[in-house]
Amino acid sequence: MVKLGSRWLKFNAVGLMGVGVQLSALWLYTNVFGWHYLVATALAVETAVLHNYVWHMAWTWRDRAGDGQSPASRLVRFHLGNGLVSLLANLALMRFFAGVMHLPLMTANVLSITITSLLNFVIGEFWVFARPR
Repeated sequence: MVKLGSRWLKFNAVGLMGVGVQLSALWLYTNVFGWHYLVATALAVETAVLHNYVWHMAWTWRDRAGDGQSPASRLVRFHLGNGLVSLLANLALMRFFAGVMHLPLMTANVLSITITSLLNFVIGEFWVFARPR
């Protein structure tokens, strides 16, 4: 249980860095490139997903790196689990928070990220980086 608590803290540290990556990318894609906020959100999520995957492999679940799964197969699982959940949840929540409630984009994005965090940890722990049986 201590290991799970430690992993949760690492997961959240990586997640906080990912939030910075995602918010920076969202700002860049909307303010510099002028893209629609939903397109920018999708690409910002993907940017953060790739960032987070690298950190999770190297740090959060480092102890499971030699468990017989290739980094490529884990990346696919990460995209199917964490990436897909993050993308769909962020797009739906951004549509609600920014499009319906008219919250500022950055506020809406932070709320969207926060809501998906726990689900992403569970997917990472028990599916993406799970020890083979």
